[in-house]
Amino acid sequence: MSDDLRIRLLIVDDEQSIRRLCMTVGESLGFSCTEADSGESALAQLEKNPAHMILTDMVMPRMSGLQFLERVKKLLPRTEVAVMTGHGSIETAVQAMKLGAYDYITKPFSPLEELRLFLRRMAEKVRLVEENQFLRERTDAETELHGIVGASSKIQDVLRMITRLKDTRTPVLITGESGTGKELVARAIHFRGTFAIRPFVAVDCGSLVPTLIESELFGYEKGAFTGALKSKDGLFQAANGGTVFLDEIGELPLEMQAKLLRVLQEKEVRPVGSNERVRVDVRIMAATNRDLEAEYRKGTFRKDLYFRLNVVTVHLPALRERRSDIPMLVHWFLDRYAPGVGMQITNSAMKCLLQYEWPGNVRELENCIERAVALGDRLVIDMGDLPAAIASASPDRESAEDSSTQALSITDLEDIERATIQRVFEQVKGDKVMAGRMLGISRATLYRKLKRYNIGVPSPSSSPTLQ
Repeated sequence: MSDDLRIRLLIVDDEQSIRRLCMTVGESLGFSCTEADSGESALAQLEKNPAHMILTDMVMPRMSGLQFLERVKKLLPRTEVAVMTGHGSIETAVQAMKLGAYDYITKPFSPLEELRLFLRRMAEKVRLVEENQFLRERTDAETELHGIVGASSKIQDVLRMITRLKDTRTPVLITGESGTGKELVARAIHFRGTFAIRPFVAVDCGSLVPTLIESELFGYEKGAFTGALKSKDGLFQAANGGTVFLDEIGELPLEMQAKLLRVLQEKEVRPVGSNERVRVDVRIMAATNRDLEAEYRKGTFRKDLYFRLNVVTVHLPALRERRSDIPMLVHWFLDRYAPGVGMQITNSAMKCLLQYEWPGNVRELENCIERAVALGDRLVIDMGDLPAAIASASPDRESAEDSSTQALSITDLEDIERATIQRVFEQVKGDKVMAGRMLGISRATLYRKLKRYNIGVPSPSSSPTLQ
């Protein structure tokens, strides 16, 4: 990560000769350099193209270096700002450091190598911070993506859509019943691509108090209403440069739908109590368990907002529509809630899970497995460890409505598992790490399954594929 990051450096000084000198040194270090002759001009540039590092003069007309520093720290808190000062202004430079400046360097630069070393040290800090942030969020993203487990064709279609959408700014509408994992998909799209180092802000539209929705989304000014003792940025400002995920978008009142539409069209918000508009650059993803097309035909959802959001749709199937993924999900949750224990589940318990209708989808299955792990007193989960409603699902029940359910009730569970693992193992050409990720199970569990089902074991005449 650190080697691939090209540092963007902005030089701010009203003296052209200083700017050109700093630009030359920065470019010799491989930075992408831009310049501005005033704090106002620099801020305008930063709103369109944020910089990793800024080197600014302290004494400039109209806006001082300290004023500029304060504005930058509000706009881009992770951007490193260093100040240039004359020998007689060290006190001001120390004040700048108290306001969050990285460091200061005195002019004139003598020798010039001093400036070069200063910028190099500053860039090392930027790279370290960016790398740590990237790795932390990428680790979270991988964990979240592993929650999207399955080898069924429907869930593989979802995973392919995630790969296609990870770098696009196109609005995405994610549909599906409650508990199918809509936020998991939104997070995977965000953290798998170029937006990974940018903010991801999830908003549960259904939980927002109607009278406070606007102030939560767009912020408010001090005194805008009773209790507004100071100004506060809204969630759109917090997500600037990144992604806003609007969960259960269908719950928004019509009045707020109109205001949201204006934000999407104009790319700016107006905080409550303010006459000023604030530019925001965010990617929008929304999710709903409602049929928004039916909603707009009834007049409960704005048609223009629907078409604005519904540029690309990702539909998550209900768990009962992809029952063949249930064994993988069960093993994934067992590894998650009983790591390193090697907890197993009996065939009879698994068949109950396969027969149950799962109105709460994957979330309900996860809660079921977590409960069984917490309450069970053995290393094997049996029917008695399952909730009564699930344990009572008859393995022999046939359903004319769901042919896949009928097939599963008369097919041995081990055959399903063996066939699924075999198919995935062949898809990834024997890559055990990738197979484990697609199946949603740990490496140790995968190795046990491969050995048990004799998958990937070479014939006597061939070279070994397992190590």
